[in-house]
Amino acid sequence: MFTLPDKWLTVRQGNAPLVISLPHTGHDLPPELAARVVSPWLARKDCDWWIDDLYAFAAKLDATIIHTSLSRTLVDVNRDPSGVSLYPGQATTELCPSTTFDGEPLYQPGQVPDAAEIALRRKLAFDPYHAALAGELQRLRGRNTRVVLYDCHSIRSVIPRLFEGELPQFNIGTHSGAACDARLAAEIEKLCDQSGRSRVTNGRFKGGYITRNYGKPETGIHAVQMELACRGYMREPMPDVSEANWPGAYDPAYAAPIRATLQSVLQACLAFAKGA
Repeated sequence: MFTLPDKWLTVRQGNAPLVISLPHTGHDLPPELAARVVSPWLARKDCDWWIDDLYAFAAKLDATIIHTSLSRTLVDVNRDPSGVSLYPGQATTELCPSTTFDGEPLYQPGQVPDAAEIALRRKLAFDPYHAALAGELQRLRGRNTRVVLYDCHSIRSVIPRLFEGELPQFNIGTHSGAACDARLAAEIEKLCDQSGRSRVTNGRFKGGYITRNYGKPETGIHAVQMELACRGYMREPMPDVSEANWPGAYDPAYAAPIRATLQSVLQACLAFAKGA
């Protein structure tokens, strides 16, 4: 069993037809897990650092915000629980990751979770997150013709094991167009391009399990994943990171330009959901 912190799952219920998902910003490690990993720093290395701070303005839009404080090393709530790879033939991590994005082993010898433990982790932390997410989407869809689910992510700009070169700053994922209306995707693309920063849609990151599972435009649920390259909102050491330099501190002033674009993006999501 794992000792989870109190209130590890938080739901800020809003009335606007917009749901913000924060699946990877948590860095809490249950003590039973911390004792088995190579190091707590390594177990937190692939956290989507400071993304909850970056999107804190979403509460003022009366959005519903769903957040887990748990590290993705315990269980990744954005992976297909069946074990099917989101990106066949490409490097990725599992429901319960055994390596970092760079391929480094997360666990001490003999400590990698087996199938029974993975099932337990899913029950403890994956299922409650998705129950909350599905419940909030259902609640808001009952009041609105459209609801937008916006899944927030970030990743280091250079990770050779996962992609070549330097990642664009805005990486929009719509499951190759299947998860949201093309008009919404086009509006988000326009706003990102107007920022002058690099952007790609359905490139290396097409949307994880959350975007693919819930994005069903025919039912009124439109899902978009936004994967930000970290250099866009924080001073990112590149290409190598270490315990001494990662993560970099969150500086609101440094993040302000990209935050302004993201504010426009979420306002566009609201306008689309409201039919404007």
